[in-house]
Amino acid sequence: MKMLVERTPVATGDPFDMDAVKLHLRAPDDSEDAAIRNIALTAASDVEHFAQVALLTQTIQVTILGPDLSGDAIRLPVGPLDTSEAVSVTFDGVAFTGFEALPGRAALIWWTEDVANLSPDKLVITYQAGFGATADDVPSDLAQALMDQAALHYDGRSPMDAKSLTTSPHMARVGAKYRGVLA
Repeated sequence: MKMLVERTPVATGDPFDMDAVKLHLRAPDDSEDAAIRNIALTAASDVEHFAQVALLTQTIQVTILGPDLSGDAIRLPVGPLDTSEAVSVTFDGVAFTGFEALPGRAALIWWTEDVANLSPDKLVITYQAGFGATADDVPSDLAQALMDQAALHYDGRSPMDAKSLTTSPHMARVGAKYRGVLA
């Protein structure tokens, strides 16, 4: 089973408050704003991929080749699921409605019709995920993790070796919680 996940932004702003990031980095003036914004965007991407979340609203398209339909559900790879928007499921390009989208930290597509006898080559699930449309909607622990990761990038510019620039401890702890590693 191979899975491809595509993210398409719906929200148009940045998932962080630039002034808060600059304050956290102790950036003295506006001369580095472009570089700091790039660092913060990189940190946001790090947080999203590590925590398996969408900070701001995104359309997520999951394509699974040779899906295993032996279970009663499939976990969605990016959360949180936006239940106010429709979720679509197709098997080999044909719409399927025998499912329920179950939100939560580990959102699921739960099969309400028997799919065990189906053997599609491709399953596509399209849904919206994210905490909201603006940086104010991002939970404070993820916002702080983003700033800590940005500080790691900012302070560690041009590291001496590849192991010097990794993941901030705060991002690792918070990201694991959202991924469902910690209870």
